[in-house]
Amino acid sequence: MLEALRVSVLFVLTAVAEIVGCYLPWLVLVQGRTPWLLLPAALALAFFAWLLTLHPQAAGRTYAAYGGVYVVVALLWLWRVDGVAPTRWDILGGTICLLGMALIAFQPRTVAA
Repeated sequence: MLEALRVSVLFVLTAVAEIVGCYLPWLVLVQGRTPWLLLPAALALAFFAWLLTLHPQAAGRTYAAYGGVYVVVALLWLWRVDGVAPTRWDILGGTICLLGMALIAFQPRTVAA
């Protein structure tokens, strides 16, 4: 149970780092904000890449499961940062993504003999 909590928190931190790393350049390119935002963006993306290495699963399984968490964190970002309330379809889609993530990340493991 603690491992599932650790992995879940790690997925959320990974998603936040990736979103910050992509959102800051968006502010520069779309909203004309200072190019200095590209420095913390690069650091956030480096942190994102490092966080991915901390996941206990094989890389492909980590990326597949991470995608579900990313979708939900992006919807929370939409709501809290962009100020756009998620629709019921967003919530349903996010729920489906989290169910998929749980199936992939927390599937029963067989012990090799």
